[in-house]
Amino acid sequence: MLLLIDAGNTRIKWALVDPQQPAQWTAAGAVPHAGLTALAASWQHSGISAVVVANVAGAALHAQLASLLQDVLGVTPHWFVSRAECAGLRNGYRNPAQLGCDRFAAMIGARARYPAQALLVVSCGTATTIDAVSAAGDFIGGMILPGLDMMRTALARNTAQLPQVADDVALPPLFADQTDAAIVSGCIAAQTGAIERALAAHAGARCILSGGAASRIAAALSVPTVLIDHLVLHGLQAAHGASSPC
Repeated sequence: MLLLIDAGNTRIKWALVDPQQPAQWTAAGAVPHAGLTALAASWQHSGISAVVVANVAGAALHAQLASLLQDVLGVTPHWFVSRAECAGLRNGYRNPAQLGCDRFAAMIGARARYPAQALLVVSCGTATTIDAVSAAGDFIGGMILPGLDMMRTALARNTAQLPQVADDVALPPLFADQTDAAIVSGCIAAQTGAIERALAAHAGARCILSGGAASRIAAALSVPTVLIDHLVLHGLQAAHGASSPC
């Protein structure tokens, strides 16, 4: 069994893949960082022989994951990193290794789903990343902005009279008539405005959204989008199964 792990800034996403039936994951899920030890214990009898990890949550989580995977599963993980080329995607960053490995994996996952198409790959998590890929498989470049929740929290923390807005506030009109709705409207407009501006510059691209805030942002976009859950994990699977694994 192959274990895929996407260790993000707030959650750890994972999937189990049977190499004999790679199109259908055996299991998948997500937990906050605090749930990692219990999660690793649940994998103990899953017959895992290989692990691929994309970690953007820092050295401490890297060390914790390495220790748990070795102690609980007896497996040394393969740490996925960004490089000049992988699984048909060529990395256009000035320093390819500097590109976040989650962004690189997400683009590989999107290209595996939609080969030979121009793509705009949007990951809506703690940060929102917007990355352009050409139909030929070249990563052109991208942008990073605070994620939807981070925007809302920053307003509450750094202003004297603006509240922390609940997660479940309904999508308001663009010009809201009360403060909570105005905050939500402004944060959504910032997210969608960046995406729509990127699409205007990358004409003809298919827009793919993933991440915890993807459905809320997609609902406010004026352009067609495709929602794909766990896009980073799909990218790790594609990279692992490439003719030259990376």
